[in-house]
Amino acid sequence: ENRINIRLLPPARGNILDRDGRLLAGNRQNYRIVMVREQAGDPAAVLARLATIIDLPQEARDRVLREMMARSAFVPVVVAEHLSWDDVVRVAANSPVLPGVEPEVGLSRFYPDGPSTAHVVGYVGPVSERDLEKLEDPDPVLQIPRFQIGKTGVEERLEPLLRGHAGNQRIEVSAAGRVMRELGRTEGQSGRDVNLTIDAELQIYAMQRMEGQSAAAVVIDVQNGDIVALASAPGFDPSSFVFGIRSGEWNALLNDEYRPLSNKTVAGTYPPGSTFKMCVALAALETGAARPGDTVFCGGSTSLGKRRFHCWKHGGHGTVDMRRSLSQSCDVFYYEMARRVGPDAISAMAHKLGLGIAHDLPMPAVAAGNMPDAEWKKIHRSEKWTTGDSFNYGIGQGFTLASPLQLAVYAARIAGGRSIAPRLVRAVGGEPVEIPTAEPLAIAPKHLEVVRGGMFAVSNEGTAYRSRFVDPANLMAGKTGTSQVRNITAAERAAGVTRNEQLPWNRRDHALFVAFAPYDNPRYAIAQIVEHGGGGSAAAAPIARDILGFALYGGPAPLSAYPAEQRGAIEAERAAREPQAEPDASAGVPARDRA
Repeated sequence: ENRINIRLLPPARGNILDRDGRLLAGNRQNYRIVMVREQAGDPAAVLARLATIIDLPQEARDRVLREMMARSAFVPVVVAEHLSWDDVVRVAANSPVLPGVEPEVGLSRFYPDGPSTAHVVGYVGPVSERDLEKLEDPDPVLQIPRFQIGKTGVEERLEPLLRGHAGNQRIEVSAAGRVMRELGRTEGQSGRDVNLTIDAELQIYAMQRMEGQSAAAVVIDVQNGDIVALASAPGFDPSSFVFGIRSGEWNALLNDEYRPLSNKTVAGTYPPGSTFKMCVALAALETGAARPGDTVFCGGSTSLGKRRFHCWKHGGHGTVDMRRSLSQSCDVFYYEMARRVGPDAISAMAHKLGLGIAHDLPMPAVAAGNMPDAEWKKIHRSEKWTTGDSFNYGIGQGFTLASPLQLAVYAARIAGGRSIAPRLVRAVGGEPVEIPTAEPLAIAPKHLEVVRGGMFAVSNEGTAYRSRFVDPANLMAGKTGTSQVRNITAAERAAGVTRNEQLPWNRRDHALFVAFAPYDNPRYAIAQIVEHGGGGSAAAAPIARDILGFALYGGPAPLSAYPAEQRGAIEAERAAREPQAEPDASAGVPARDRA
């Protein structure tokens, strides 16, 4: 006797696109075989018969039987997918002896740019019991075995928008389990397409430029907060997770010391080192603890009781004012500023500049970092704040932590003088997402100008001089930083280890750089970290300059934008990495309009 069944029709998942409509995550046809337990009679026997027609190992058959028993008898279970057309034809030809088995055309997720966008886009995977437990009112479509939902990144955080709504199909099924005819259907609603603020070409270039490093780069549009690059290296292939990653590949990812599964841009936190000095300078200026022309003498160290706090330049910088303190990154100057200002004013300024805040992005594990005040230490360490703590705070060490995302926001707020908020979603379903209003920072413009001038001096006179642009239309302003991982121990010194680069890789300092450009009319800000890279001027600044140049010129910066003495080496490096088309010689034009 024939029966009437109702089946859910999974909706097509919405696409994820970059700001210009380039596909970052989409769907493609997937030939597969499904089985309905209610119609199969003896599922194990049918699966054994099917294994003589297509490649279906015993472990796959066992998995299908487990999934069948965990679901209602009338719910189709995927037996095999990504089949060839020949496989589908053979199964269809043997349908009389395969009750409950049907070939169908489904959709599977794919990621055209692979590792380059993995940390932003994330990936999908089959619904797990844990996923269902987390949902208060799970969508019935999630009960379909191996239905895929977002697991990380934008795929996870925008799951309800991307998933859509299921339709249903009424079918007549014979006593032998064969579908006789369709009696009607209600079409579902496809998931909504999402346009990100990411520029895919810039994102891919940033990943290529960081190849071979454990690193992260974030580029933000100073004018509206759009994140145009959010690159964490190394990446991973998100397609590997779509249907279950193999144990060997999974273990390789877990055991890689460069942590490819970690999104360093938003979840990684690091002592910001000397990149934090602009915050301390602004706190000193705003509280009246210092004036722009105030000077401090740096003899290479300063004393605090029986301790000596050293400057990175052992011979000292001599007498320095605020501009020179930034350009030469004088530690002694900032020990003194932090002593005058104290932790509470520094913490308040840090938050005003976007540090110590878990910014609202559709990404998992967005870190808040740590910009402590005296109360924080009392609560978390049960100790009073000390002057030594302030000294460490003044140079971005101690308890201070920031993510590359936060440092990019920090650089963008200093550059533009407004409280821009980072934005990752540009449009949903073709409808633009409103840009948050960015109010002017409650910081005196003249004080911001002092700090910007110091950053200009860093890039064009100071510690980042070798990582500058000479194109007058795109001059940079930046700040180098070194994030100390650990001190060289007495035992290591006794063994002859006196320099950071003599340590094992994972004990070396992190290299940081923040910058914005053009100096006169800021368009983009960048934060760059190279884990265990050493000094920011040598490891992070050259990479950041190239990535920032790509954003400004709409492609690799022309050789004419670089100092003349570096052009030959840069040309050779580009050829070694991957030959790319050189922009027109007249490419000293303003940045392309991404509005």
